[in-house]
Amino acid sequence: MSFPRLSAGAPRLAAGIALLFLASVALFWPGYVQYDSLAQYGQALSGTYDDWHPPVMARLWALFGARGQAPMMLVQLAGYWAGFGALIVALALSGRRLAALALLIVALWPPLLGWQPVVLKDTQMLAALLAATGAIGWWRVRGAAVPPIAWAVVGILLGYAMLVRANAVFAVVPFGAMLARRQGGLPRPWQAIAGGAAILLAILIVIGLSSVINHDLLGASRSGVERTQPTYDLAGIAVRSGATDTGLPPSAIAVLRRKRCVRPYFWDPLGEERRCQRDVATFAAMPVATVYATWASAALRHPIAYAGHRLAHLNATDRWIVPARWPGAQPPEANEPNTMGLLEPSRAAARWQRVAGALTDLPVGWPIVWIVIAFANLSAAASRRDGSGKLAAALLVSALSLESSFAVLSIASDLRYHLWAMVATATAVVLLGRRRWRLPWVALLVLVIIAGIGARLLLPTPPQTYAGMLG
Repeated sequence: MSFPRLSAGAPRLAAGIALLFLASVALFWPGYVQYDSLAQYGQALSGTYDDWHPPVMARLWALFGARGQAPMMLVQLAGYWAGFGALIVALALSGRRLAALALLIVALWPPLLGWQPVVLKDTQMLAALLAATGAIGWWRVRGAAVPPIAWAVVGILLGYAMLVRANAVFAVVPFGAMLARRQGGLPRPWQAIAGGAAILLAILIVIGLSSVINHDLLGASRSGVERTQPTYDLAGIAVRSGATDTGLPPSAIAVLRRKRCVRPYFWDPLGEERRCQRDVATFAAMPVATVYATWASAALRHPIAYAGHRLAHLNATDRWIVPARWPGAQPPEANEPNTMGLLEPSRAAARWQRVAGALTDLPVGWPIVWIVIAFANLSAAASRRDGSGKLAAALLVSALSLESSFAVLSIASDLRYHLWAMVATATAVVLLGRRRWRLPWVALLVLVIIAGIGARLLLPTPPQTYAGMLG
């Protein structure tokens, strides 16, 4: 196997990326923790795990002992800069310096970099997938074959990414399948259908295996997390249709309507004892299989109510027709209050986060914009046969598959759930280079942005606290 020779500038570029990594560590040390972070750190310290959050992250955290969030922040920032760095250096060495500069700008975009020191499963997933992308891109962007050792590293990273977040399977399996695809170019219709069916089957198999790994191998107890999605959807269908075949009696439906328990933004009021948990307690008492059967039956019997409920939530999580300052986008400026002695970053980091928060309300911070961009570039990426083009196609398919899954499986609207799709799309656009968009895609993107800006100008500002959104 022959490898492209590296220019003398490669060490300097790598050193520059290393300095950016160290600067990020210094700025954000020792990292941020949120409510979910504290729950997982508590499990890591106690050695007792449940499946409300995938246990692989708490298991990894436990390896560092009682050293707080800093080790996990280092893992996240290392994966982030290793992935971006490998791609930036590879692009520069290939003579694509403007593309390298563009990708550096993506990496330094304050909302992205601001979320990465927040120790959460979403940022762990992003770090692992970015590192895997860099490991593949280092070779393919330079026109070289990926060696077996690199594939082994990528396999480990993708495996961790898939286990660290429940819905990561919808991003990881298509990404892996596209990376393993030997031939570039647009597939024939029957090949696309067969490939899609194979990916769907693989996703279902992985979901089944993940349950075995989480409970039998990693020792997580069952928390009831599997009931959250059907509870949210059944309550939504019941409130919209009044149907009692959702498992809720008329009295409970009336209470859910009066208390406004079903909200497009998130499912949380239904899980809070002080809000609406008692009003949907019937689902907690049902066997899991019965809950899922009721969910499927209600969606089929009341498709308009189900579609209305899901589309309202999809709009909320894609951050399209929503008010200005829609919550859940801004990276945190402070830690969740805690009794674990976990310190928070400096005032300089808080200033960075304030800038990042302001930028999230711009169109570039809306997932819906990146969905349109991904679709607009998918055909061009799929028709390419070079290493950069094939990697771009894998990134776009992964991003769109993950975003599509939110139409059916999603119960909250935080921007962090979309970070991988946004990064993958931006990276793919850079890899593809300059190209002329077709007019319909340009018109659609403009329409999406105008509608989103109009909504932010006209709709009232929502509550800016969790308690306020909870109602």
